[in-house]
Amino acid sequence: MDAAVIGGGSWGSAFALHLGRLRLRTQLWVREKEILGGLLETRQNGVFLPGFSFPSEVTFSADIRETASSAAILFIAVPSRFCRLVFEEIAPVLKGDQIVVSLAKGIEELSLKRMTEVMAEVFSLHSLPLLAVLSGPSFAREVAEKHPTAVVIASAFAESARTVQHLVSDINFRVYTSDDVAGVELAGALKNVIAVACGISDALRFGHNTRAALITRGIAEMTRLGLRLGAKKETFLGLAGIGDLVLTCTARLSRNYHVGHELGKGRPLADILAETRMVAEGVTTTVSARNLARREGVEMPICAEVYRILYENKNARESLGDLMLRTLKDE
Repeated sequence: MDAAVIGGGSWGSAFALHLGRLRLRTQLWVREKEILGGLLETRQNGVFLPGFSFPSEVTFSADIRETASSAAILFIAVPSRFCRLVFEEIAPVLKGDQIVVSLAKGIEELSLKRMTEVMAEVFSLHSLPLLAVLSGPSFAREVAEKHPTAVVIASAFAESARTVQHLVSDINFRVYTSDDVAGVELAGALKNVIAVACGISDALRFGHNTRAALITRGIAEMTRLGLRLGAKKETFLGLAGIGDLVLTCTARLSRNYHVGHELGKGRPLADILAETRMVAEGVTTTVSARNLARREGVEMPICAEVYRILYENKNARESLGDLMLRTLKDE
């Protein structure tokens, strides 16, 4: 079975590398001309995944429609804010028996839709394929380095989930299945907001107690919103929820933690974002989380304070004080 990956960033590249190592014929679509040129010349992505050579099973393309139509299973690994444009571009060439897997971890800012919801909206105008989402604690570089990693594939189509599970699992990469698409997508997106908060906290030297409180109360508010939107509680206690949350809240490799850490040191957000080509999804997801919480009437105090720090220039120490002095209540 052939595979294809849309997106030549760190995660798309690492996933294509993993598929190639499984001896799956895989085509990787890359938007940036200089990155594509480097891949064709050296078989390495020197910008987003330096130090790793792709096996011969992986080929590279600048033709997004040809890539999208080339494989039985298509993985899409682009930042969420670009997903709708990508979906619209590939929709005319997709087929109903293809499996399309979202690797993105975000919520569309204006519509407040999850990525598979955007897929369904766009693709249904042509031919709606079998949709799924893959998420969990999986830093791209560690997957490339073959560190044991466990993730979850969620789909309304159980057979499609099992097909992907068996296709991409090996001794280094273990995949579990789920039917809770909403929960897996919401958990993967919302944890990035809590990671920004943890980065801020660590920069302010508040200590391990504070970080543990943010993680614990963070999963509580993530779960509240998820349940309101039809997700399952147990999803937030699994790999896509607490697993990915712990990873991204405690490791310097996390882009979202890094953004928070730099904010906590007093740097302007624009300067932090300008110094890297990698995308920190938590910055835009904070807006979506705030608006979803308001729409659904769900209390999400950590997300609300991260929004005020990012977009209203609120002092981070003041935000912590406001969180600590909220009305006392039962856990």
